[in-house]
Formats: sequence, structure tokens, C-alpha cells
Amino acid sequence: MYAKKRDYGDLLVLMALAGFTLWYLMDAIRVSSAIQNLLLILPLSLLVLGIVLLEVVLRLKQGTLLTRPGDEAEPLHRTLPVVGLFAAYVISLETLGFDVATVLFIALFLLMKGERNWLLLIGFSLAFGFGTAFFFAYMLPYPMPMLLLEG
Repeated sequence: MYAKKRDYGDLLVLMALAGFTLWYLMDAIRVSSAIQNLLLILPLSLLVLGIVLLEVVLRLKQGTLLTRPGDEAEPLHRTLPVVGLFAAYVISLETLGFDVATVLFIALFLLMKGERNWLLLIGFSLAFGFGTAFFFAYMLPYPMPMLLLEG
């Protein structure tokens, strides 16, 4: 039996996520502690910090926080098409609009990952894509390019 190698990558990502979230929250409080300004930032920050803490606790219970997992890494030839798809998504946002581009990106990503249930693929892509676009269209203070929804 071989000794497990230490892998600090996951822990560093979790620490960076928690650190960035705390920095953003503290900066938002410093700029303005009015409840209207913190209405979205505070609950989401607490949610992110809670998820990070939960992940650390679960990994510690399993003993996998600082150990390298088996050969679970996806090979490069399966990762590069996803990177290309994301690049095409970002480039197409101005032309297709955030709503349609997001729906297409999710559908194509699910296809690339092997999803073959068309009802699930189309339903999830439409619900999540348009739900996200609708949320951002009404929550952001500046207009987003949309094709079907009002920006």
C-alpha cells in the first residue's frame, strides 16, 4: 500500500472562496451599511460561507480534504471542448443575448456530458437559462443584452 500524497488544491480553492466572500462583504458594509444595499449581499455571502464550511466539515469527516483523489481527473481531450463551448458562449452573448445564449450553453454542455434524456435536457436548459436571465435582468442596475426577455 502506498502513502497518500498531500493535495492542497481543494483547500486553497475553499479558502480563496471564503476569503473573497468575506472581503466583498466587509467592503460592502464599509461603503454603506444601509439595509437596502446589503439585502442581497449579506444573505448570499452567508450562504456561500455556509457552503464552504459544510464542504470543509464533510471533507474532514471523509478524510479527503488534504488527500489527492484517485484517477478522477477528466482527460484533456474531454475538457478542451467545454472550454471552447464556454468561449463561444461568452462571444455569443452580445449577438444572441444573455437569455438565449445561456439556454444554448446549458443544453450543449449537458449534451457534451452525456445527457440523452431530451425532456430533461430541454426542460432544465429552458428553466435554468431563462430563470437566470430573468433574475439578472431585474436585479442588475444596468441593462443586459437579451433576445427574448426585456433587458
